[in-house]
Amino acid sequence: MRAAILTDKKQMELKQAAELELGPKDVRLEVKACGICGTDQHIYHGQPGSAAVTPPIVLGHELSGIVAAVGSEVKLHAVGDRVSVDPNIYCGSCVFCRKGIVQLCDNLQAIGVTRDGGMGESCVVPEANCYRMPDHMSYVAGALAEPLGCVLHGLKKLTVRPSDAVLVIGGGFIGQLFVQLLRSQGRSGRLAVSEPIETKHQSLLELGASEIIGDPSNIDAVRDTFDIVIECVGRRQSMETALQAAAKGGQVLLFGVAAPHTEVTLTPYHVFVKELRIMGSFINPYTHLDALGCIAAGDVDVEGLVSHRFALDEVPDMMARYPQLEVTKGIIVY
Repeated sequence: MRAAILTDKKQMELKQAAELELGPKDVRLEVKACGICGTDQHIYHGQPGSAAVTPPIVLGHELSGIVAAVGSEVKLHAVGDRVSVDPNIYCGSCVFCRKGIVQLCDNLQAIGVTRDGGMGESCVVPEANCYRMPDHMSYVAGALAEPLGCVLHGLKKLTVRPSDAVLVIGGGFIGQLFVQLLRSQGRSGRLAVSEPIETKHQSLLELGASEIIGDPSNIDAVRDTFDIVIECVGRRQSMETALQAAAKGGQVLLFGVAAPHTEVTLTPYHVFVKELRIMGSFINPYTHLDALGCIAAGDVDVEGLVSHRFALDEVPDMMARYPQLEVTKGIIVY
């Protein structure tokens, strides 16, 4: 098979690669679509993903495809099934798995992070990580169930009341998913998005935002204002803005993936007097089925958010130039 293989930091090559051996409880997929996540870019530049990464590796943890072969003990799937993949594989025996917080698994593995993923024509996945897709769902939408599942996990950490004023910082793909999910709940409260790129403003309003704050550096416009603040950027300034924008009793969700060395300035007194709840959100424990349900029901449009489609041949050059391409959401289609 052909695959885009990360051979070292900032080095990716399109190569012929041997197909991985099929275990008794594995399925082999003919990959049909693979989303490009910000985490893929982090890994490309030498940072960790959801777990440590050791090249050579085929990236791509947002994927869907057709079952091409099944292991001897596979019971859930058959050749020809159209499936979407939850990439995260938990050990089930560490203290965190046994506490029921599997996303913090000490031995976490993931397709496209610690195991070869969807940036290749074929991929081997445990049968338990494959979810059958509705017939009407596209492979692109099926691949993007994974990031939607991550957003669902983040949203579940918050207590959202219908009248709450919510600020989403960052109007990219993840921010757009949060806006759609929040609006699908039938909320009446303020739903603002902080996004400096003007070309995104109209689409954010159409997706359900009630207003756009175009200059995120103007902290006076948002200070102590919002019951809930969801940070989707992962940069120092936007995370500090999130903490400052929260009102008394506010909840702050730091969802954007920051570089490991990023530090922010936090005033503990303000956390104290406002009784802030500051939370993180990591991957997508057991939300994949709900994500597929949201897409199938039309509550969230994921495919309409795709700004760029790439062929496998384009992947090495695309990964090298990704920041310059102004991609909202990119996906590889086969």
